[in-house]
Amino acid sequence: MTNGPWRRARTTKVCAWGLDPYSWDPCGRASGFLRLQDPLPHFLPLLPPGPRKGEELEEEWAPTERVSEGVGSGLLVLGLVEGVTKPVGHHSSGAMSPECPPIGMESHRIEDNQIRASSMLRHGLGAQRGRLNIQAGATEDDYYDGAWCAEDDAQTQWIEVDTRRTTKFTGVITQGRDSSIHDDFVTSFFVGFSNDSQTWTMYTNGYEEMTFHGNVDKDTPVLSELPEPVVARFIRVYPLTWNGSLCMRLEVLGCPMSPVHSYYTQNEVVTTDNLDFRHHSYKDMRQLMKVVNEECPTITRTYSLGKSSRGLKIYAMEISDNPGDHELGEPEFRYTAGIHGNEVLGRELLLLLMQYLCREYRDGNPRVRSLVQDTRIHLVPSLNPDGYEVAAQMGSEFGNWAMGLWTEEGFDIYEDFPDLNSVLWGAEERKWVPYRVPNNNLPIPERYLSPDATVSTEVRAIIAWMEKNPFVLGANLNGGERLVSYPYDMARTPTQEQLLAATPDHAIFRWLAISYASAHLTMTEPYRGGCQAQDYTSGMGIVNGAKWNPRSGTINDFSYLHTNCLELSIYLGCDKFPHESELPREWENNKEALLTFMEQVHRGIKGVVTDEQGIPIANATISVSGINHGVKTGTLSACGYGQADPCGSGEATPGRALIPRVPTGGSTLGTGRARSL
Repeated sequence: MTNGPWRRARTTKVCAWGLDPYSWDPCGRASGFLRLQDPLPHFLPLLPPGPRKGEELEEEWAPTERVSEGVGSGLLVLGLVEGVTKPVGHHSSGAMSPECPPIGMESHRIEDNQIRASSMLRHGLGAQRGRLNIQAGATEDDYYDGAWCAEDDAQTQWIEVDTRRTTKFTGVITQGRDSSIHDDFVTSFFVGFSNDSQTWTMYTNGYEEMTFHGNVDKDTPVLSELPEPVVARFIRVYPLTWNGSLCMRLEVLGCPMSPVHSYYTQNEVVTTDNLDFRHHSYKDMRQLMKVVNEECPTITRTYSLGKSSRGLKIYAMEISDNPGDHELGEPEFRYTAGIHGNEVLGRELLLLLMQYLCREYRDGNPRVRSLVQDTRIHLVPSLNPDGYEVAAQMGSEFGNWAMGLWTEEGFDIYEDFPDLNSVLWGAEERKWVPYRVPNNNLPIPERYLSPDATVSTEVRAIIAWMEKNPFVLGANLNGGERLVSYPYDMARTPTQEQLLAATPDHAIFRWLAISYASAHLTMTEPYRGGCQAQDYTSGMGIVNGAKWNPRSGTINDFSYLHTNCLELSIYLGCDKFPHESELPREWENNKEALLTFMEQVHRGIKGVVTDEQGIPIANATISVSGINHGVKTGTLSACGYGQADPCGSGEATPGRALIPRVPTGGSTLGTGRARSL
């Protein structure tokens, strides 16, 4: 072999490979690298995967100037990098499309016991915390810190991942420590591979271990691609230099070459639905919705809620047997997604749901036909199209935790709604409810209605949409965790944060949350843990918003207090922007749950309130005994009402609604008859 000075372009290269030190074959590629072909070249021998035999945590290694010997009978022989003038590791400057997808560090498909390290500073900085984009807990320096950190700053430290199968590794994505206090990140590293976690082969450039260049800050993910892929089961990253303390987060890119060994239990979900499983740009999303509308013109309608601050339309699709019309007695349901532009799984799931409902309706699926004929369904895949465009420029895995979360104007849509909780709770303390202030359909304070109010363009459009359509049930699809959150999201007082803040409809909210979580394939798995910190759901997959992540002015609390709609937040998974290859699996994880939750809109009672002459009454307040929160009938053009009630609690029945004398802006009624539909 010949070579020039380090990091200088080479004009000639020679490469060969073999199964013993005496017999060699040319690499057969002008660039001087081995080529992955069929049969596979023995970068590493393909030993049958099985349980790790040892737990040795300290190994010595040193750079070598000779070709690295492989494990067993194989040899790892890598050629020289042609024309190297810059580090292999680099910052993303646009959407990346690596050859192989992530193996699942960020998404938690790689379990904690598949990750180990040479040492850890403490448990909260153990190997299990070395996942790309993992977030530190509310209190740093606890059990849930924001990276793997080694016990000491020595170049003998490493972090290792076991894929439990033969894998073609193509790259590593690295990131520094999530912290508001520390500024820790790895700036360069080596990579090694093994089939048994005992004997390791270092990745070389032909004459020494190849140095991969890492991060220049603690937040931005950096991709380091392997010039040639390596087939093995285990991968290790050996930090070489770093800023601050030796801490890092990472994701590994690799294509599975064999199934998971039967020794391990791991569900492999395969979909049979022929749907468009890919990420959709704004233009692609609009085109797909158009195609669905053309395929099912009698049950679909596309429309816009309004425009984003950058002028992009916020598109919605209605699915109903009479699209465009509100039918008396037919409840209205909504799914929204993309409230944070970088949480994209919900966007794709709603686009898949549109296709699925259209095709299954055409094919005569009785469940789907019943749902479409008896429900007016609204699907909004992208409430924050501006934020999505920012996140999509970087692509899956390459944006940080917050890139694209906010609107173009810098608002977090989820918590940019009027704070009606404080209005209601303040009135309750003064004993003004229900005589001066109603316990439902609270008006928006004047300060929010001013054209100069600091309210996002998107929220104004969403509120107008909520007020125009008499929704009964809805959910917003989010990412970064795997659970269902229900109101209240706001704590009654700052001293009550992390405590339950129950609504008068606490029982029904819990039922609705459980209906989704229990139908999801992984949300209620035992001992699953949380994505970022502890599992606040205690294994049930549901949690009260204030107990988990207290916030004011949320879409859920506003919807409950300003309209008749019960709204929940569904967090679909740990990875906010999953790789395209994950979409079929996530569709199967969520499909049954999406359908089951929609069907809950038909629970409880519905009807029309009339006076003694049988004339419908608009804005009549209806309440259920024992629940201090009523609902209102609609306008004179649609005077029906609906209320989800899973247990039939109180005295309300399909033929009779208990209507107490509650002064409201509309009619004040005593107990009266309701005509059942």
